[in-house]
Amino acid sequence: MLIHYLHVVVIIVAGLVGCGTASRPATDAIPPDYPESRRSGQLDDYHGTIVPDPYRWLEELSAPATQRWMAAQNALSLPYLSGLPARDVFASRLREMIDYERFGIPQAGGHRYVYTYNTGQLEQDQLWITDDPAQPGRLLIDPNLLSADGTVSIGSYVLNQDGSRLAYSLSDGGSDWRSWVVLDVATGQKFAERLAGIKFSDISWAPDGQGFFYSRYPESAIAGVYDDTRQVSVWHHEVGSPQSDDRLVYAVDDHQTRNPYGLMSEDGRYLVINLFDGYAANGVYLLPMEAGKPSGKLLRLFDGWDARYEYLGNVAERFLFKTTHDAPRGRIIEVNPGQPDADQWRTLVAERAQAIESATLTGGLLMLRYIVDAHAEVQIFSLQGSDLGRIELPGNGTVKGFAGRYDAPETFFSYTDFTTPETVYRFDPRTRRYAVLHAPGVSVDPRNYQSSQVFYSSKDGTRVPMTIVRRKNIPAAQPMPTVLYGYGGFNVSLLPRYSIARMAWLDAGGTYAVANIRGGGEYGEAWHEAGTKLKKQNVFDDFIAAAEWLIEHNYSTASQLAIWGGSNGGLLVAAVALQRPDLFAVAVPSVGVLDMLRYHTSSANARQWSSDYGLSDNPAEFNAQYAYSPVHNLKYGTCYPSTLIMADANDDRVAPWNSYKYAAALQYAQGCAQPVLIRIETRSGHGGGASSTKIVDKYADQWAFVANQLGLNIAGQRTP
Repeated sequence: MLIHYLHVVVIIVAGLVGCGTASRPATDAIPPDYPESRRSGQLDDYHGTIVPDPYRWLEELSAPATQRWMAAQNALSLPYLSGLPARDVFASRLREMIDYERFGIPQAGGHRYVYTYNTGQLEQDQLWITDDPAQPGRLLIDPNLLSADGTVSIGSYVLNQDGSRLAYSLSDGGSDWRSWVVLDVATGQKFAERLAGIKFSDISWAPDGQGFFYSRYPESAIAGVYDDTRQVSVWHHEVGSPQSDDRLVYAVDDHQTRNPYGLMSEDGRYLVINLFDGYAANGVYLLPMEAGKPSGKLLRLFDGWDARYEYLGNVAERFLFKTTHDAPRGRIIEVNPGQPDADQWRTLVAERAQAIESATLTGGLLMLRYIVDAHAEVQIFSLQGSDLGRIELPGNGTVKGFAGRYDAPETFFSYTDFTTPETVYRFDPRTRRYAVLHAPGVSVDPRNYQSSQVFYSSKDGTRVPMTIVRRKNIPAAQPMPTVLYGYGGFNVSLLPRYSIARMAWLDAGGTYAVANIRGGGEYGEAWHEAGTKLKKQNVFDDFIAAAEWLIEHNYSTASQLAIWGGSNGGLLVAAVALQRPDLFAVAVPSVGVLDMLRYHTSSANARQWSSDYGLSDNPAEFNAQYAYSPVHNLKYGTCYPSTLIMADANDDRVAPWNSYKYAAALQYAQGCAQPVLIRIETRSGHGGGASSTKIVDKYADQWAFVANQLGLNIAGQRTP
């Protein structure tokens, strides 16, 4: 899956960074002296259309020529960014903002609870364990001791049912590849084995706690190297044994692109196998189990690939799923494996006007999180489908959590919004009440900021929501330097969240807007589908209309407007900047998918994004991609916005050559003095697991560049 942004909560200390005022955006009279980017004569034939690809050589990431190019680009961009007037001011503010005590949502196993914790001064979150979630307990794992630069992080972690063992994964330098470790919780002793070849897979413990199920990629011809251009398969690992002894449980043998992932049912009677092959539909199989081993014939419960199905849990033969089958905004169904036909399904919670973002079965209740005009609402239902009412949340924000066993006496969740750091709550299923467990110790006063939601019309008349956040002391009718953020893909919904990156910009006096454009999941599957494949242009039209609305209503001007997005959002920003270069002063595409004709060649995971993007192998989809692909739509001599491309050399999700090729092509095509820089990070990946230092450095560079180009005055310093 794509990760579109990294949220970190913050302390707001008013006054250190002054409220900005706008002046004419700064531009260099002479463009930067860009490093040479060799142009080859590479040509490709797509269904009779000849397409040049002069920077194909940059796809060879380890080649000496590519490494020299990367070094030369950083030799230009890093001194440029570090020398900007506001860079040190933003860095100082970000370091203060990230320095506060943070708690993760507890995960229970038996009578034990594990949770992440950071004092505020650690590069990476630690993992702690306690017998009482209201008490700190003891330190279990400290990844800060595992690398000198703080770039090894904890990924996933799962307690077995009685809480005696913990399996956890480590990411080195932000990589999606994870190394899994098992330890004895009581003693802290680690078992000898290390599991490799694993991406995008959690583990699922067998009921006896002696082993678990997981998915891994096959080994390549090189020992110890795994091939992520092929499918995963499901394996069983016995704790204390080498990975080479692991037992194959299930592999797909009738389809080349479907990836299976196994989840053990709480009663231990079934391994529920989810088959993933894109974001529009999936399959679900049931494998009967006994004593942790297959004991019956595989049941292909959902194999029509007509909708999405998410297993929530089962009580005996009552299997509960969230699905979009005949319900694009989602419903909850009950299925008996002995009567799997659709006409035998029972609807427990019917589709509503609002989309179901997620659902869990815990504490004998169904906890449904709906999206209501781009904010969360939590509704409780009984297992018979009776509506038990809504949880009154602290505001219009984002909720996550409510995990746990069917018979759990408690569960936990967190709440956050644009001006509220993530707070953790304990929820009692019996009383259906909740109380604060961990509140961040930060001096954030939401009264200093105002958040307003507006609705605007896109090019085709579609009504789109957008939220605008700014300091209250900014005059309502005064256009200000503004950052417009978007994503628009993969059913991802942009709900209000707290982040130090956003708050650093707001605290400096800038305005921040988030557009909930099509391609996301804010209004269900129809909203998502309307921004995919041949309809992808709707996403760009929605974003352009958001910018036009901000200008029309005096929030900003074209010379004061920046656009920012990451991953799929990086594609959004680059595509829109090329389609409407007159509308924006700055573009910041981060770790973007930018070569739409070849994005899928980097890995099997990337190929599965074709459910949103399509494939250039298909003539109609090629035509749609070729019309907006950023690498292929630059026009030589056009004056494009000032651009800061953010890339990560260690990104093994979106191949960084997407950004390299775009940077080379844009520097070549740029027809004016507006700078085009690429900042290439090392020892970090697609976003997850970045150290505190790297987070501060990244956003200090980004905001200094944006502030300089938009003319935002920081702490009394007037940009030239």
